[in-house]
Amino acid sequence: MSQSEIDALEALLRARPKALDTPRRRAAYDALGDRFPVASDVRIEAQTLGGVPCEASLTDAARGQDTLVYLHGGGYVYGSLKSHRHLASELGRAAGARAIAVDYRRAPEAPFPAALDDAVAVWRALLDQGLAPQQIALAGDSAGGGLAVALMVRLRELGLVQPAGAVLFSPWVDMLASGVSSRLSPMYWRAQKLMMPRCTTASRVALSVYEAPLASPVRADLRGLAPLAVFVGATETLLDDAIALARAAGMADVAVRLEIWPRMVHIWPNYFPMLAQGRQALAVAGAALREFLAPSS
Repeated sequence: MSQSEIDALEALLRARPKALDTPRRRAAYDALGDRFPVASDVRIEAQTLGGVPCEASLTDAARGQDTLVYLHGGGYVYGSLKSHRHLASELGRAAGARAIAVDYRRAPEAPFPAALDDAVAVWRALLDQGLAPQQIALAGDSAGGGLAVALMVRLRELGLVQPAGAVLFSPWVDMLASGVSSRLSPMYWRAQKLMMPRCTTASRVALSVYEAPLASPVRADLRGLAPLAVFVGATETLLDDAIALARAAGMADVAVRLEIWPRMVHIWPNYFPMLAQGRQALAVAGAALREFLAPSS
Protein backbone atom coordinates (compact mmCIF):
# COMPACT_ATOMS: atom_id res chain seq x y z
CA MET A 1 0.00 0.00 0.00
CA SER A 2 1.29 3.42 -0.95
CA GLN A 3 1.25 5.89 1.94
CA SER A 4 0.30 8.59 -0.54
CA GLU A 5 -2.72 6.55 -1.68
CA ILE A 6 -4.21 6.08 1.78
CA ASP A 7 -3.42 9.70 2.65
CA ALA A 8 -5.22 10.86 -0.51
CA LEU A 9 -8.22 8.69 0.32
CA GLU A 10 -8.42 9.95 3.88
CA ALA A 11 -8.21 13.53 2.61
CA LEU A 12 -11.04 12.81 0.17
CA LEU A 13 -13.21 11.42 2.96
CA ARG A 14 -12.48 14.33 5.28
CA ALA A 15 -13.42 16.79 2.54
CA ARG A 16 -16.93 15.40 2.14
CA PRO A 17 -19.74 17.77 3.18
CA LYS A 18 -20.76 17.03 6.75
CA ALA A 19 -24.26 18.49 7.05
CA LEU A 20 -26.53 17.93 4.06
CA ASP A 21 -30.19 17.14 3.74
CA THR A 22 -31.16 13.77 2.31
CA PRO A 23 -31.48 14.80 -1.37
CA ARG A 24 -28.12 16.56 -1.40
CA ARG A 25 -26.38 13.77 0.48
CA ARG A 26 -27.78 11.26 -1.98
CA ALA A 27 -26.46 13.38 -4.85
CA ALA A 28 -23.05 13.58 -3.20
CA TYR A 29 -22.96 9.80 -2.79
CA ASP A 30 -24.01 9.32 -6.42
CA ALA A 31 -21.13 11.53 -7.49
CA LEU A 32 -18.88 8.52 -6.87
CA GLY A 33 -20.35 7.16 -10.08
CA ASP A 34 -18.91 10.16 -11.94
CA ARG A 35 -15.58 10.02 -10.15
CA PHE A 36 -15.18 6.27 -10.66
CA PRO A 37 -16.74 5.25 -14.01
CA VAL A 38 -17.01 1.60 -15.01
CA ALA A 39 -14.36 0.00 -17.18
CA SER A 40 -14.80 0.37 -20.92
CA ASP A 41 -15.51 -3.33 -21.47
CA VAL A 42 -18.38 -3.54 -18.95
CA ARG A 43 -21.80 -4.08 -20.52
CA ILE A 44 -24.70 -2.59 -18.56
CA GLU A 45 -28.34 -3.59 -18.92
CA ALA A 46 -31.34 -2.26 -16.98
CA GLN A 47 -33.67 -4.98 -15.73
CA THR A 48 -36.73 -5.39 -13.56
CA LEU A 49 -36.79 -8.45 -11.32
CA GLY A 50 -39.84 -9.17 -9.20
CA GLY A 51 -41.00 -5.62 -9.80
CA VAL A 52 -37.70 -4.22 -8.46
CA PRO A 53 -35.44 -2.08 -10.67
CA CYS A 54 -32.03 -3.71 -11.10
CA GLU A 55 -28.95 -3.36 -13.25
CA ALA A 56 -26.94 -6.20 -14.76
CA SER A 57 -23.25 -5.72 -15.51
CA LEU A 58 -21.32 -8.24 -17.55
CA THR A 59 -17.71 -8.72 -18.62
CA ASP A 60 -15.99 -11.43 -20.64
CA ALA A 61 -14.92 -13.00 -17.34
CA ALA A 62 -18.47 -14.21 -16.62
CA ARG A 63 -18.89 -17.98 -16.60
CA GLY A 64 -22.13 -19.66 -17.58
CA GLN A 65 -25.08 -18.68 -15.41
CA ASP A 66 -23.10 -17.72 -12.31
CA THR A 67 -24.74 -14.62 -10.84
CA LEU A 68 -23.73 -12.15 -8.14
CA VAL A 69 -26.55 -10.20 -6.48
CA TYR A 70 -25.11 -6.93 -5.16
CA LEU A 71 -26.81 -4.89 -2.41
CA HIS A 72 -25.38 -1.40 -2.09
CA GLY A 73 -24.64 0.43 1.14
CA GLY A 74 -25.67 3.88 2.31
CA GLY A 75 -27.40 3.39 5.64
CA TYR A 76 -30.66 2.32 3.90
CA VAL A 77 -31.08 6.02 3.05
CA TYR A 78 -28.31 6.81 0.54
CA GLY A 79 -26.45 4.90 -2.17
CA SER A 80 -27.78 3.76 -5.53
CA LEU A 81 -27.02 1.83 -8.68
CA LYS A 82 -24.97 4.80 -9.87
CA SER A 83 -22.87 5.18 -6.74
CA HIS A 84 -21.92 1.48 -6.66
CA ARG A 85 -21.85 0.60 -10.37
CA HIS A 86 -18.04 0.52 -10.48
CA LEU A 87 -17.81 -1.69 -7.39
CA ALA A 88 -20.54 -4.15 -8.39
CA SER A 89 -19.21 -4.56 -11.92
CA GLU A 90 -15.60 -5.13 -10.87
CA LEU A 91 -16.56 -7.55 -8.10
CA GLY A 92 -18.60 -9.43 -10.69
CA ARG A 93 -15.52 -9.56 -12.91
CA ALA A 94 -13.37 -10.83 -10.04
CA ALA A 95 -16.00 -13.48 -9.25
CA GLY A 96 -16.32 -14.58 -12.88
CA ALA A 97 -20.06 -13.84 -12.74
CA ARG A 98 -22.62 -11.41 -14.06
CA ALA A 99 -23.50 -8.88 -11.38
CA ILE A 100 -27.09 -7.90 -10.61
CA ALA A 101 -27.19 -4.68 -8.57
CA VAL A 102 -30.51 -4.15 -6.78
CA ASP A 103 -32.14 -0.71 -6.62
CA TYR A 104 -34.07 -1.51 -3.44
CA ARG A 105 -36.41 1.04 -1.89
CA ARG A 106 -34.79 3.41 0.60
CA ALA A 107 -35.88 5.12 3.77
CA PRO A 108 -37.42 7.45 4.76
CA GLU A 109 -39.81 7.08 1.81
CA ALA A 110 -39.93 3.30 2.23
CA PRO A 111 -39.03 2.25 5.79
CA PHE A 112 -38.02 -1.18 7.07
CA PRO A 113 -38.70 -3.85 5.87
CA ALA A 114 -39.13 -2.49 2.32
CA ALA A 115 -35.51 -3.09 1.33
CA LEU A 116 -35.67 -6.68 2.58
CA ASP A 117 -38.95 -7.31 0.78
CA ASP A 118 -37.33 -6.08 -2.46
CA ALA A 119 -34.32 -8.34 -1.96
CA VAL A 120 -36.60 -11.36 -1.47
CA ALA A 121 -38.56 -10.42 -4.61
CA VAL A 122 -35.37 -10.29 -6.67
CA TRP A 123 -34.29 -13.68 -5.30
CA ARG A 124 -37.62 -15.28 -6.24
CA ALA A 125 -37.46 -13.72 -9.72
CA LEU A 126 -34.00 -15.16 -10.37
CA LEU A 127 -35.21 -18.61 -9.36
CA ASP A 128 -38.25 -18.16 -11.63
CA GLN A 129 -35.80 -17.54 -14.49
CA GLY A 130 -34.45 -21.04 -13.96
CA LEU A 131 -31.33 -20.27 -11.94
CA ALA A 132 -30.41 -22.72 -9.21
CA PRO A 133 -29.62 -21.21 -5.79
CA GLN A 134 -26.10 -22.63 -6.05
CA GLN A 135 -25.58 -20.42 -9.12
CA ILE A 136 -26.27 -17.26 -7.12
CA ALA A 137 -23.98 -15.57 -4.59
CA LEU A 138 -24.67 -12.42 -2.59
CA ALA A 139 -22.49 -9.42 -1.82
CA GLY A 140 -23.05 -6.11 -0.11
CA ASP A 141 -21.34 -3.28 1.70
CA SER A 142 -22.26 -1.54 4.95
CA ALA A 143 -26.08 -1.52 5.16
CA GLY A 144 -26.11 -3.68 2.04
CA GLY A 145 -23.97 -6.21 3.87
CA GLY A 146 -26.48 -6.30 6.70
CA LEU A 147 -29.27 -6.61 4.16
CA ALA A 148 -27.54 -9.60 2.56
CA VAL A 149 -27.42 -11.39 5.91
CA ALA A 150 -31.05 -10.48 6.64
CA LEU A 151 -32.01 -11.86 3.22
CA MET A 152 -30.34 -15.17 4.00
CA VAL A 153 -32.15 -15.37 7.33
CA ARG A 154 -35.46 -14.55 5.64
CA LEU A 155 -34.90 -17.18 2.94
CA ARG A 156 -34.40 -19.78 5.64
CA GLU A 157 -37.59 -18.64 7.39
CA LEU A 158 -39.48 -18.99 4.11
CA GLY A 159 -38.14 -22.49 3.55
CA LEU A 160 -36.14 -21.42 0.48
CA VAL A 161 -32.70 -22.75 -0.41
CA GLN A 162 -29.70 -20.62 0.54
CA PRO A 163 -27.43 -18.94 -2.02
CA ALA A 164 -23.96 -20.30 -2.69
CA GLY A 165 -22.45 -17.86 -0.20
CA ALA A 166 -22.02 -14.16 0.57
CA VAL A 167 -19.20 -11.63 0.60
CA LEU A 168 -19.72 -8.73 3.00
CA PHE A 169 -17.68 -5.52 3.01
CA SER A 170 -17.83 -3.61 6.32
CA PRO A 171 -21.30 -4.98 7.13
CA TRP A 172 -23.67 -2.94 9.31
CA VAL A 173 -25.50 -5.65 11.22
CA ASP A 174 -26.27 -3.97 14.56
CA MET A 175 -28.53 -0.92 14.47
CA LEU A 176 -28.00 -0.43 18.18
CA ALA A 177 -24.31 0.25 17.48
CA SER A 178 -23.41 -1.61 20.65
CA GLY A 179 -19.80 -2.38 19.68
CA VAL A 180 -16.92 -0.39 21.15
CA SER A 181 -15.57 0.54 17.72
CA SER A 182 -18.81 2.33 16.82
CA ARG A 183 -18.07 4.85 19.58
CA LEU A 184 -14.74 5.87 18.11
CA SER A 185 -16.16 8.35 15.61
CA PRO A 186 -18.47 11.15 16.71
CA MET A 187 -19.33 11.68 13.04
CA TYR A 188 -20.58 8.11 12.86
CA TRP A 189 -22.82 8.61 15.86
CA ARG A 190 -24.33 11.72 14.25
CA ALA A 191 -25.03 9.64 11.17
CA GLN A 192 -26.60 6.94 13.31
CA LYS A 193 -29.00 9.40 14.89
CA LEU A 194 -30.07 10.52 11.43
CA MET A 195 -30.29 7.11 9.80
CA MET A 196 -31.87 4.92 12.42
CA PRO A 197 -35.26 6.67 12.76
CA ARG A 198 -35.53 6.78 8.97
CA CYS A 199 -35.40 3.00 8.87
CA THR A 200 -38.71 2.84 10.77
CA THR A 201 -42.09 4.51 10.63
CA ALA A 202 -42.97 7.22 13.10
CA SER A 203 -45.14 4.80 15.04
CA ARG A 204 -42.31 2.27 15.36
CA VAL A 205 -39.39 4.39 16.51
CA ALA A 206 -38.72 2.11 19.42
CA LEU A 207 -35.68 0.25 20.63
CA SER A 208 -37.33 -3.05 19.84
CA VAL A 209 -37.34 -2.20 16.13
CA TYR A 210 -33.56 -1.85 16.09
CA GLU A 211 -33.27 -5.11 17.98
CA ALA A 212 -35.43 -6.99 15.48
CA PRO A 213 -33.38 -9.86 14.00
CA LEU A 214 -34.11 -8.86 10.40
CA ALA A 215 -33.11 -5.23 11.08
CA SER A 216 -30.02 -6.12 13.13
CA PRO A 217 -29.17 -9.59 11.79
CA VAL A 218 -26.27 -10.08 14.18
CA ARG A 219 -29.09 -10.77 16.68
CA ALA A 220 -30.79 -13.31 14.41
CA ASP A 221 -30.65 -17.09 14.52
CA LEU A 222 -27.98 -17.71 11.88
CA ARG A 223 -28.22 -21.50 11.80
CA GLY A 224 -28.38 -22.96 8.32
CA LEU A 225 -27.00 -19.93 6.52
CA ALA A 226 -24.65 -20.26 3.55
CA PRO A 227 -20.91 -19.55 4.02
CA LEU A 228 -19.84 -15.98 4.68
CA ALA A 229 -16.66 -14.06 3.84
CA VAL A 230 -16.46 -10.85 5.88
CA PHE A 231 -14.01 -8.02 5.11
CA VAL A 232 -13.57 -5.07 7.45
CA GLY A 233 -11.04 -2.30 8.00
CA ALA A 234 -9.07 -2.14 11.23
CA THR A 235 -9.67 1.59 11.66
CA GLU A 236 -13.40 1.78 10.99
CA THR A 237 -16.39 2.11 13.25
CA LEU A 238 -18.03 -1.11 12.06
CA LEU A 239 -15.09 -3.30 13.02
CA ASP A 240 -16.99 -4.70 16.00
CA ASP A 241 -20.07 -5.36 13.86
CA ALA A 242 -17.97 -7.59 11.61
CA ILE A 243 -16.33 -9.38 14.54
CA ALA A 244 -19.68 -9.92 16.27
CA LEU A 245 -21.21 -11.27 13.07
CA ALA A 246 -18.34 -13.69 12.52
CA ARG A 247 -18.59 -14.89 16.12
CA ALA A 248 -22.38 -15.35 15.92
CA ALA A 249 -22.09 -17.18 12.60
CA GLY A 250 -19.37 -19.46 13.90
CA MET A 251 -21.37 -20.30 17.01
CA ALA A 252 -24.29 -21.16 14.71
CA ASP A 253 -22.09 -23.62 12.78
CA VAL A 254 -21.95 -21.36 9.73
CA ALA A 255 -18.69 -21.43 7.78
CA VAL A 256 -17.28 -17.92 8.10
CA ARG A 257 -14.07 -16.21 7.05
CA LEU A 258 -13.18 -12.90 8.70
CA GLU A 259 -10.48 -10.62 7.28
CA ILE A 260 -9.43 -7.48 9.16
CA TRP A 261 -7.30 -5.27 6.92
CA PRO A 262 -4.80 -2.93 8.65
CA ARG A 263 -5.28 0.82 8.23
CA MET A 264 -8.29 0.39 5.98
CA VAL A 265 -11.33 2.64 6.23
CA HIS A 266 -15.03 1.88 5.82
CA ILE A 267 -15.73 0.01 2.54
CA TRP A 268 -12.22 0.62 1.23
CA PRO A 269 -12.79 -1.70 -1.78
CA ASN A 270 -15.19 0.98 -3.05
CA TYR A 271 -12.15 3.18 -3.69
CA PHE A 272 -10.19 0.62 -5.70
CA PRO A 273 -9.52 3.05 -8.60
CA MET A 274 -7.27 5.08 -6.29
CA LEU A 275 -6.20 2.49 -3.69
CA ALA A 276 -4.09 -0.61 -4.29
CA GLN A 277 -5.50 -2.29 -1.18
CA GLY A 278 -8.96 -1.84 -2.66
CA ARG A 279 -7.93 -3.71 -5.79
CA GLN A 280 -6.32 -6.43 -3.70
CA ALA A 281 -9.45 -6.83 -1.59
CA LEU A 282 -11.59 -7.19 -4.72
CA ALA A 283 -9.28 -9.94 -5.96
CA VAL A 284 -9.47 -11.81 -2.64
CA ALA A 285 -13.25 -11.36 -2.42
CA GLY A 286 -13.64 -12.48 -6.02
CA ALA A 287 -11.67 -15.63 -5.28
CA ALA A 288 -13.96 -16.35 -2.32
CA LEU A 289 -17.02 -15.92 -4.54
CA ARG A 290 -15.57 -18.21 -7.21
CA GLU A 291 -15.04 -20.82 -4.52
CA PHE A 292 -18.64 -20.47 -3.36
CA LEU A 293 -19.91 -20.79 -6.94
CA ALA A 294 -17.49 -23.53 -8.03
CA PRO A 295 -19.93 -26.47 -7.64
CA SER A 296 -22.30 -24.82 -10.14
CA SER A 297 -19.67 -24.08 -12.78
